[in-house]
Amino acid sequence: MESLIRIYGDPVLRKKSIPVDVFDSDLEDFALKLKEYMYKYDGIGLAAPQTGHSKRIIVVDPTAGEKEPYILINPEIIYSSEEKSDYDEGCLSIPEITLTVNRPTVISVRAKNEKGIEYTLDKVDNLLARVLQHEIDHLDGILFVDRASPVRRQLIASKLKKMAKSHH
Repeated sequence: MESLIRIYGDPVLRKKSIPVDVFDSDLEDFALKLKEYMYKYDGIGLAAPQTGHSKRIIVVDPTAGEKEPYILINPEIIYSSEEKSDYDEGCLSIPEITLTVNRPTVISVRAKNEKGIEYTLDKVDNLLARVLQHEIDHLDGILFVDRASPVRRQLIASKLKKMAKSHH
């Protein structure tokens, strides 16, 4: 079965996504599709660019289906803690690679839901904070491998090159 997820090397993953300004049934349908794909591929977050759409939309569910997933449209981080922590991250767009990434431990995010209603996730931490930062990075064309230490990136450079070649 053909994967609907764009893989490292696809130019859409490096583009800065365009803000959403039309909140209609098409957008609601697209948000539902993103949720479906996230669960289908066993992800805990998914950004629109990973499906080939350069729109500022992410879905996040660190509970893997135990709670209702968050749909965040035009999300922006409005607070990041000074304190940071390391955690091993992976990505549906960079299969079979995990790297330790250092990110703020606590963040606040302002976004809109699929109906256009603004809300804030205030001072979230742990896995939710991590996944939100990872997915919001996708909207800016930043991948988790970009945030890993240069030494760790060097260790996977050839794997990434191969991946980019085979998915182009």
